[in-house]
Formats: sequence, C-alpha cells, structure tokens
Amino acid sequence: MGDQNGQPPMSQKNEGANKRIKLLNQDPAGEEFCEEEGSSDVEILDLAVGVRARQKRMTAFGMMNANATSRSAALHRRMRFPYACSYTHAAKKGGTPLLAVATEQGSVQILDTSKRNDWDCEPQRTTMEIHQNGIFDVQWSTCDSFLATVSGDQSTRITNIGTSRTLQILRGHTSTVKSVAWDPSNPDMLSTGGRDGAICLWDLRVQEMRQGAEDGIDVLAPVLRIAGAGGGEAHKSRRGKATMACSAARSVPSLVYPEGEFFGLISSSSFDGILRHWDLRLPTAARKNKSAKQVQPTQISSYDPTMIHGSRRPHGIASVLAGYGPSAGLLFGLGTDSRIYTYMASSLQPLAENDAYTFSHPNMQTNSFYVRLSLSPNGQWLASGSAGSGGSAFLYDVSRAGRANPILSGPYSNSSSDTAGVELKGQTGEVGSVDWAEEILTTCADDGTVRIWRNDVEVKRLCEEDATHAKWDWAWAEDEAREKL
Repeated sequence: MGDQNGQPPMSQKNEGANKRIKLLNQDPAGEEFCEEEGSSDVEILDLAVGVRARQKRMTAFGMMNANATSRSAALHRRMRFPYACSYTHAAKKGGTPLLAVATEQGSVQILDTSKRNDWDCEPQRTTMEIHQNGIFDVQWSTCDSFLATVSGDQSTRITNIGTSRTLQILRGHTSTVKSVAWDPSNPDMLSTGGRDGAICLWDLRVQEMRQGAEDGIDVLAPVLRIAGAGGGEAHKSRRGKATMACSAARSVPSLVYPEGEFFGLISSSSFDGILRHWDLRLPTAARKNKSAKQVQPTQISSYDPTMIHGSRRPHGIASVLAGYGPSAGLLFGLGTDSRIYTYMASSLQPLAENDAYTFSHPNMQTNSFYVRLSLSPNGQWLASGSAGSGGSAFLYDVSRAGRANPILSGPYSNSSSDTAGVELKGQTGEVGSVDWAEEILTTCADDGTVRIWRNDVEVKRLCEEDATHAKWDWAWAEDEAREKL
C-alpha cells in the first residue's frame, strides 16, 4: 500500500520490444512509489508485502478511484508486477468482487475488492505460487472454483482455489503461452494460444493424454494442436510456388469462444488484423496424401482493417472479445496501431471502413501485446489499457455500435465524441491488464499498482470543487467525458 508523501522511485526498463517497465523500491522511509493524482481503492504497490494498517475514503467511479493509504511494511524488496487480472463470473453478476492478480514472478493473489468503510482494513489475501516464470493470462473456470494460468515456462496450470493446490500441468506449446480461454459450454475444456503460433485444445477428463508427472502433479498433452494458427499461411510466389510469408512463427495473443456456438473458436494474430475461426469438431480434414498442409481455419476476415488507415504493414490484434447486451453480435479487437476495431461476429467481417466502428484516443498507445480489453457486464463500456508511460486506461461507449446493424440498416454515423473515449489517469507506466466486475473497473500498471475504479458522482463533485487537495486522495476521468459518465 502507498502513502501520499515523498518522491517516486528509480525506474529501469529492459531493452527490446514489448519489455515491461521495471520499478525498483527505494528506502521505504517516507518515500512514495509513483507520481500520480491520488491513490486507489485497492492499490497494490508490493503484492508480496502484507498490510497492517489501512485508512480508506469513499470509493468513486465517475470514473474515479478511491484512496489507499499507509504503507506500514518495509518495501525494500523488489515489487511483483501485475501482468494479468480477472474477476470471477459471480463478480460480474453482482456477487463478491473477487479478483485474481497474476504477477511476473509466477504467483497469483486473490483479492476481495468490495467497497469498505473508512475504518475497515483490507480483507486477507490468498497467495498462490503457481509458476516459476511470469503469468501472462489468468482466467476463472465457469464455476469459479479453478484458475487457469499460462506462463513463460511454456505450461498452463489448473489450480483449485479452495485448496490453493495445482491439480494439472498442461504441456503442448514450445514457447511462452500467451492466452487462455475456458469453453463456456464445457467446464472441462479450454484452449490456449502461444508465442509458437499454435492453439492447443485441452480436455481435463481425458486420462489417456497423461504424460507423466512433475513434482507429483499430472502432466497432460493436448487433445488437439493447431500449428500455424497465428497466420503465416502459404501464398503463391511469382513463379507459382507456395512459400511462407514469414519464417518466424506468429503468436496467438488472444482467443474467444463465439456465443451460442458449441464447437467454434476465434483467434487473433500478432502479425495482422485478420481474425480466424476454427471448427474444433474437424481437427483433421480427410487427407489424400501425406504432404497435406496443417489444419486451416473455417472462416477468416475478408480483409485486414489495420491496413486501411494508410499503414504500409499490417498490425496485430493484441486482444479480442465478444460483445453482449447492446453490443451483442460484434467482436472487438485491440490493434497494435492504437485503434480498436469492430467485426461482425457471424462473419468476422471488419467494419473499419466506417470510422463510427473504430475506437481510438489521441493519448492511447497499444503497440504492446501486454495490453488488453475488457467489456463491462452490461455490454456498454469497453475498457482498454495503454502502453507508454502515461499510466492511463481508456473507456469507450460501444452500445450505439451494437444497436446499429450494418447488415440490415447500413453504416451509421457518429459524432467524433462517441468513439473518442474517456481517459482514466491514476497510474504511471504501461497499463496492461484491465477487467470489470459489476460497476467496478480494475487496471494493472507497470508502477506495481492495481487500481479499483467506481462510480460516485457526489465524490467527483467534491473533487472538482477542490481539485488541488483532492488529487492527493483521488484520481478521476477527464472533464471532456463528464456528460458521458
């Protein structure tokens, strides 16, 4: 937890593309971790350090985040940076907002982010050491009893929340595992995407896929492995020969199961803005000869939306998710060109030719595959992280895009403010993972903090009346978005 006085810490950034910003703790005597306008309702400055005392204000979501306070433990140890976060399914329906936060050290902490009184201390956290390397995605099972985590150690692990015990280790990737998605129609099945360009399908019931054990934990092989799922399909050269577009594997940074489809899976690629649909019932089409190519997607986007804004090269889609409620029937893809693209879920057809379906903000940077999307439980607000040093997250109202069916009614027109977004400032460095519970938004940043944002119009009014003093206790949305919120 962080106090309000002092100086920001020293920072170090690893060289190379998409490296995380590393912030090291200084002497804890009166020093603050980061320069920011306010603290947060739940602000994790060192996930490894317990909290003995806590003073807390009202929470806010206008958008705002509430105040966290005293740092009572010695914070000379290196922080555990939050790489991914995920709320339970129950939290998205109004239940207790339990949040899983995964770190670069391979641990997961379960936090109760419920709103509390000023005098209440933070509820006890549950900490699980699951991997020996960074965790890049964490997802709750459909029953909220298990966690699936994917890591740089090339494994996926299934952990029982009640016992904090890892039950199974899933191995099938040859590089970092980047994404995981549970099958909503079958609680025993899930899919993973890796930096090796493969998609692996897992069935936790199939003991025939058992490959032995590691530290007494069963190791399972995938029931299906789709190589080359990140693109790089063969194309015709000038001489008519089939060649690969690129020798390097293109990773699969995001996966989503289409709503109402029992055997489908949609994937994105780190190389381009093309979405690919896979029919998991047809893993191996009939082959007439042994030289047949790998499994092909049953459907792909008709064109690459990242190429229509004057770019000379395609950009990947770091995160993809399905709309629901007012945004049902749509898919949203976060491009590494700092735009969010809209696709028709039924056909994977991009709608990028109409700017009303493309969401962006002048301050949003998404040239990182650590940045994620999340859609609010009511299907209206799409949240995105942002790369760079700004420490901002962004919100977009996608309800109008969902109400306009481009197939039946044709393209619709918006004012620029409808797609410009709301900027949430309250952290420093890259804001990567974001997730929603009911009326709660969580953002994770490279300054080592996890912030909880709530809706509280009255607190926002008080902050605006005395912004000079309020900035030490709160952070809130930009004034330009006041009417939206």
